[in-house]
Amino acid sequence: MSALARYFIANGKEVAGYDKTPTGITKSLEDLGIAIHFEDDIKKVSNEFLNPENTLIIYTPAIPKNHDEFNYFKENNFKILKRSTVLGEITKQTVCLAVAGTHGKTTTTSILGHLLNVCDVPVTAFLGGISENYNSNLIINGTEVTVVEADEFDRSFLTLSPDLACITSMDADHLDIYGNADELIKTFKDFLERIKPNGKLFVKNGLPLKGITYGIEDESDYSAQNISIENGSYVFDINTPNGIYKNFKFSLPGRHNLSNAIVALAMAAEYGCSFDELARGLESYKGVKRRFTYQIKTEDFVFIDDYAHHPEEINAVHQAVREMYPNKKVLAIFQPHLFSRTKDFSDGFAESLSKFDEILLLDIYPAREIPIEGVTSKWLLNKIQNSNKKLIQKSEIIDEIRKSKAQIILTIGAGDIGAEVKYIKEAFHV
Repeated sequence: MSALARYFIANGKEVAGYDKTPTGITKSLEDLGIAIHFEDDIKKVSNEFLNPENTLIIYTPAIPKNHDEFNYFKENNFKILKRSTVLGEITKQTVCLAVAGTHGKTTTTSILGHLLNVCDVPVTAFLGGISENYNSNLIINGTEVTVVEADEFDRSFLTLSPDLACITSMDADHLDIYGNADELIKTFKDFLERIKPNGKLFVKNGLPLKGITYGIEDESDYSAQNISIENGSYVFDINTPNGIYKNFKFSLPGRHNLSNAIVALAMAAEYGCSFDELARGLESYKGVKRRFTYQIKTEDFVFIDDYAHHPEEINAVHQAVREMYPNKKVLAIFQPHLFSRTKDFSDGFAESLSKFDEILLLDIYPAREIPIEGVTSKWLLNKIQNSNKKLIQKSEIIDEIRKSKAQIILTIGAGDIGAEVKYIKEAFHV
């Protein structure tokens, strides 16, 4: 939503908005002159926006049905569109590159947007997170090409008609929407029908789909080969349908991130970018905030923050941290996101969290949901097969870190745990 707000401001529109709580993102929007309020009260909306003739209302499914402002706009005949529909309209007159998948969308989209920008493609990229390169979730270098996340939540991606699309993963998620994994996979296949007739599909090797494949040290159409780690960065060659290109560098830890980089390279190459420019772009890529973001990095103490909120994402974070710090003790502080997701994947969460040396568990962040009876963090804690585990409140995080002998600290989750990062950083900054 904030990327759309930036887009409309950049195009000379007046923009205002509502959010549940103030964040760094809302502050950055206010700095652009966007009026934001945090109380559900139509009186907080300026009169200039209360004219249905010239005001477009854009919303996401995160807005509850009983939201007073939302219902005011509906009852007074304002034009109301879902965020995904607006993205679909914006991309219609452009070459659209869409990134789909249950994990990896934001990182892949931000890599792809950055690569196209470095290659001087006239691109507008809408990102699901704040790019470290641009300190924004919007990259604007023109309007001929758009890069978007194709979000499977609530079937939002069915509003898009991409020229190039990729699928990074199809693990079960959002079962509160889909009911079962088969229905989710069916919806991904419906999305593939949205690709334009002469378009191209890129799929992670191993997925049950036909397209241009990508992978790591395998026989994919695009694959990373001869991988080594130098000074905390991956160095690799890339095997392509047109030959091998050598000495690429990429600084985000974790094989999952390297996989995201490969498909971004593949899509940019198939669009028409040169591998010399792509190598330069990849080496200069800095990442996305809250995606394995180093907050403190010294010889004796490392603090990393990550948005992971699904068992497979936590497994990927674990793989990355063990690869980078193979002999160090790791403390993971996890805030589950959504009662339904915790219920649906409790065994997966327990298994993935058990791999860390110590686990601190916070209460479930409800987001758009009401509690489900019996689904609590205490219930999840009892499933974790690791004796070094504890249920804590957010106010106890810093004291618990001080008690630990772990050298690597991870904060993990998609809720408001991200707001605790600055306090942890201040407490342990050296």
